[in-house]
Amino acid sequence: MKPYIHFAHIYDHLMAHVEYDQWLIFMENVFKERKVQVSKVLDVGCGTGELMLRMHQAGFVTTGLDISEDMLAIAHQKLQAAHIQPQLFQEDMSQFSLPENYDAITIFCDSLNYLEKEEDVKRVFSRCYNALHKNGILLFDVHSPFKIQQFYQATFADEQDGVAYMWHSFAGEEPLSVEHELTFFIETENGLYERVEELHKERTFDVATYTKWLKEAGFTDIRITGDFNQFELHDQTERIFFSAQKKQEMSN
Repeated sequence: MKPYIHFAHIYDHLMAHVEYDQWLIFMENVFKERKVQVSKVLDVGCGTGELMLRMHQAGFVTTGLDISEDMLAIAHQKLQAAHIQPQLFQEDMSQFSLPENYDAITIFCDSLNYLEKEEDVKRVFSRCYNALHKNGILLFDVHSPFKIQQFYQATFADEQDGVAYMWHSFAGEEPLSVEHELTFFIETENGLYERVEELHKERTFDVATYTKWLKEAGFTDIRITGDFNQFELHDQTERIFFSAQKKQEMSN
């Protein structure tokens, strides 16, 4: 079963603890540090639109892209409720082609880790490069190898407001990969609980590999930090942040 088919409808409920503002702050800090003017942003893997909502409130013109129809439906409803007319596309991030270009592209919340094949990650970088204006910025984060290994044999369980879930993680078949077995018990209108199961797979690569692929796609000035803090990486960094720039077109 494809991930997020059922998970989409309780995603915001389970992720209520996530501080989405941290991604917005990181993004704005990168733009200031690089001295770039950004208006139009493409949020790849936009999910239910939480980051899109914050980007819009910060003054950015934001387009969302996600492979999940259910996630996009929730994003559309959420953004319209905030009096935003959303521009949303249902696309595979490794194959997308949109009618316009952007000043910046974001792939946050470890969305890139859902691609298990090396060629798919390479294609994402190439697609993003083509979708950026010259001097445009790509920003993304991924789980570190340390974090992926921390997931192994981890089990979580919780119950809130009519939703109970169990989350078991174990090593995947590929190097630096993890599989998450999710079991939800969702209370229905008649007071009974519906059991729903999903399998989510994630994979990461080392910093040198991501850097190599970014360069192959044409990106330059690649900057890498860890855990939202703009500091250098260390052995226990959990989330790795990249920003890279589309190289300037050569003048005649």
